[in-house]
Amino acid sequence: MERTFIMIKPDGIQRGIMGEIISKIEKKGFKIIQAKLFEPSRALVEEHYEEHKGKTFFNELINYILSGPVMAMEVKGEFAVEVMRNMIGDKDPKLAASGTIRGEFANSMNTNVIHGSDSIESAHLELDLWFK
Repeated sequence: MERTFIMIKPDGIQRGIMGEIISKIEKKGFKIIQAKLFEPSRALVEEHYEEHKGKTFFNELINYILSGPVMAMEVKGEFAVEVMRNMIGDKDPKLAASGTIRGEFANSMNTNVIHGSDSIESAHLELDLWFK
């Protein structure tokens, strides 16, 4: 069984849709191994998004993630990374397929409700970072 990192971003928490998102994950047969609802530190968020440092949207992204609590989760299941990425949908909600989490809940590319690891390697790094 594969494990992946999933984060419900501040807009998902603030809009009260965390339960619906978790329900979708569980209905797909995935298990939430551990989870924590908290306000991450700037250092943690900057380390998580380090690959985007220097890009024009970096500061806006960091401030968005710091704007409220997030739900960090370790999710386990068959082909967890790939299946969760498909469930999440495109980062641009206009391009996200109907029935995906972003297709249903995201308002914009900047407030797109959820993050999911994009590879098995990223999942290991992100789980180690968020649950150390």
